[in-house]
Amino acid sequence: MRHVRPLVAVCALALATAAQAQIGAGYLATQMDVAVKNFDIADKNHDGVLTKEEAAKGPVPFIRAHFDEIDKAKRGAVSKQDVFDYIRSMQNPSAQKPAPAAASSSR
Repeated sequence: MRHVRPLVAVCALALATAAQAQIGAGYLATQMDVAVKNFDIADKNHDGVLTKEEAAKGPVPFIRAHFDEIDKAKRGAVSKQDVFDYIRSMQNPSAQKPAPAAASSSR
């Protein structure tokens, strides 16, 4: 009986962690849905990109705050793909760094 209690506690903790992960994923999906809708609302001329002016006036505070970083091509406009790529680079900063050059050997 002594061994059953710790096992039950570990199982309960594992289930709680799994439930939390599912809630977190659902929350992220909801936030992404809201972000896409807000992007479309801010895109006043419906050309599929946000200019800095559209971002400044629209319900897109994240894009407004990070516009220059998102606009890597410096075209003065960002697409949804630009925003997704920027968020991905924030989640995985090591992907942004170039690989070290291989040492050249002279033969």
